[in-house]
Amino acid sequence: MKIGIIVAMDKELRLLEPLLENRMNVMVDNYKFTCGRLSGHDVIALKTGIGKVNAAVGVITLITNFDVDMVINTGVAGGASEKVNVMDIVVGKRVAYHDVWCGPETTPGAVLGLPLYYEAPADMLKRIPTRSDIKVGLICSGDQFIDSIEQVEAIREKFDDVLALDMESGAIAQVCYLREIPFLSMRVISDSPGVGHDNAAEYNDFWAEAPQHTFEVLKHILKSL
Repeated sequence: MKIGIIVAMDKELRLLEPLLENRMNVMVDNYKFTCGRLSGHDVIALKTGIGKVNAAVGVITLITNFDVDMVINTGVAGGASEKVNVMDIVVGKRVAYHDVWCGPETTPGAVLGLPLYYEAPADMLKRIPTRSDIKVGLICSGDQFIDSIEQVEAIREKFDDVLALDMESGAIAQVCYLREIPFLSMRVISDSPGVGHDNAAEYNDFWAEAPQHTFEVLKHILKSL
């Protein structure tokens, strides 16, 4: 299979690149794509930059130029539930926007004419290892870095089962939905704002620990395909 892997930041890409065999870089439309082999598959990795617009432009460039069979978004997210801890991995069974509203008579979180939830392929979810540090559930996306209990609670009022918060998964899921490309989001929790923790300290310490175990799960999934 040919698999696209999307990350948002250089820090995330630097953790991923050493895992790729026969690595080479390809420039397309000012994007650097890192191509190689991982767990027996052709992989094209891309750092899009932070936020929904960067993510959407990046993934459409990936799909258009590399004809990938599926897209995986990996990287970091904030925890939004007492069920998740720092360094846990959250796999998005569903992805939604927490900051979208298209007006009266529409559902908060849904772009008009599109579903509220973007569902991960059932076949991919079956391949997720059963471990105490891996949680499967809802990831919500928005163009905000969430760092207060007030922000978390506002999102929970709309999505009471949300596990993790990021800034890209929703946009990538929407593009993949429109292009009929299977999509899976898999995020490691870097901090837990408003869940009894020091958000800023957690976030800084997290990067020092280099959470490569999330990519070990990625390799496991790819090996099973």
